[in-house]
Amino acid sequence: MHRPATEGWSTRIGVILAVAGSAVGLGNFLRFPGLAAKYDGGVFLIPYFVALLLLGLPLAWAEWSMGRYGGTRGCHSSPGIFRLIWKNRAAPYLGVLGLIVPVVIYMYYVFVESWCLGYAWYYLTGAMDLGRDPVAYQNFFTAYTGSEKDASIFSSFLGTPLVFLVICIALNFFLINRGLTRGIELFCLWAMPALALCAVLVLIRVLTLGTPDPSRPELNVLNGLGQMWNLEAGGKSVWAQLANGKMWMEAAGQIFFSLSVGFGVIITYASYMRRDDDIALSSTTAVAGNEFLEVSLGGMITIPAAFIFFGAAGAVGGTFTLGFNTLPLVFEHMSLGRWVGFLWFFLLFLAAVTSSLSMLQPAIAFLQEGLGLTRTRAVAVLCGVGTAGTLLVVWFSKNLTAMDTLDFWVGTFCIYLLACVQTLLFGWVFGPKRGLEELDRGADLRLPRLFTFVIRYISPVYLLVVFVAWAVQDMGNRIAAFTADPAVRWSILFLVAVLALFLWWIRLAVKRWHAEEVAS
Repeated sequence: MHRPATEGWSTRIGVILAVAGSAVGLGNFLRFPGLAAKYDGGVFLIPYFVALLLLGLPLAWAEWSMGRYGGTRGCHSSPGIFRLIWKNRAAPYLGVLGLIVPVVIYMYYVFVESWCLGYAWYYLTGAMDLGRDPVAYQNFFTAYTGSEKDASIFSSFLGTPLVFLVICIALNFFLINRGLTRGIELFCLWAMPALALCAVLVLIRVLTLGTPDPSRPELNVLNGLGQMWNLEAGGKSVWAQLANGKMWMEAAGQIFFSLSVGFGVIITYASYMRRDDDIALSSTTAVAGNEFLEVSLGGMITIPAAFIFFGAAGAVGGTFTLGFNTLPLVFEHMSLGRWVGFLWFFLLFLAAVTSSLSMLQPAIAFLQEGLGLTRTRAVAVLCGVGTAGTLLVVWFSKNLTAMDTLDFWVGTFCIYLLACVQTLLFGWVFGPKRGLEELDRGADLRLPRLFTFVIRYISPVYLLVVFVAWAVQDMGNRIAAFTADPAVRWSILFLVAVLALFLWWIRLAVKRWHAEEVAS
């Protein structure tokens, strides 16, 4: 017998916004438009929506179903829920993926979150006035993030980047310590509407830019939108572009980040739903809300703004290049750019906080139900582990090596592993019949029965193909980096240590749960 639930969501809109907040993050406003631009615009949306239908939605429904099933029986973490569903000694240990994925992603995500807060502050105070030299923005970003030299951020103990990082860490753990209702839900209830408002205001400014440079009439807002949505923006046929296997892989990866599936977050959030809550409608609404923010707002802000001032070449770049180098230069060129810049980075900050909060809850739920810790003690323990990881990322800051290493092995490798585990667990152990019964309980929305076929057969094959292709593409480079770069080795050793720690905790939890069952 697991400890019965002592927490829960207070309103349906609260849990929808919390789940949407978990999914809505930097990937919506930076990563998605960057990938779309990389693959010449709208054709990227074809594999993107295929992945949404064959991976994203089925996995989201599966996680909501298994999560609520476990929650009504006193389980709120992936080790406990997996153990409940699959009566196998290995089950709770497979659940370790649902703990280390969000925790480790939080370790470097909060660092990026602090960048957004810092940039928002600089724009608000008028300190972000670097002129129109692109090099100035590149140099500022390099210095601010410490990517030129390891540990450079620590050169000044009370340096500004470090101050904003401390503020973000403190804010996250303050809110998570307040619990579901008074912390996560309350923050998302006002943060998500504020985020949407900021996005709409920035979008309005972008859509009213017209043709800023009359000497270059081709650089206008309509062509900027066309760069984002035109299926043949790159001058290639649709079929020729769809033959690019890497695009399909990256589209699938974007769906995982977009919806927070395979993170271990949704299954925990769903566990706090009441027995007769409509999880079918709530899950579908959360997915739809996230997709609106990503495709309709994120896609229509970033690419058109960069295109209008710098053409197609300016709209292409990595997540950080586009967000922290190109767009600040764009704001410098537009009227009211200072305030648009503030709104942009403030919305990124809000999006980042709603996501980082969700990354902490799965481990806290486990520490409470598995080890019997109070919420305050669980938060303190996780704060220590999480801050240690963040310090590692900040210390090995040159070229953002530690961040990149953890992002690959956890943010790509482990996410796919967890998605595979959850798909097989739902489709072949929990069972589609029991899963649909759980989704239908209290539901006004009936999900299509084709979902059971997709989750059992199509999703696992899709995941396997994508995972193998991704591993073949990049695994050799990652292994080579391990032997050549000390920062990579230290990052992986730290990851192994975190994995070992959580496995040990799961072992203690299993013994505790078994003793409780015997006693009862």
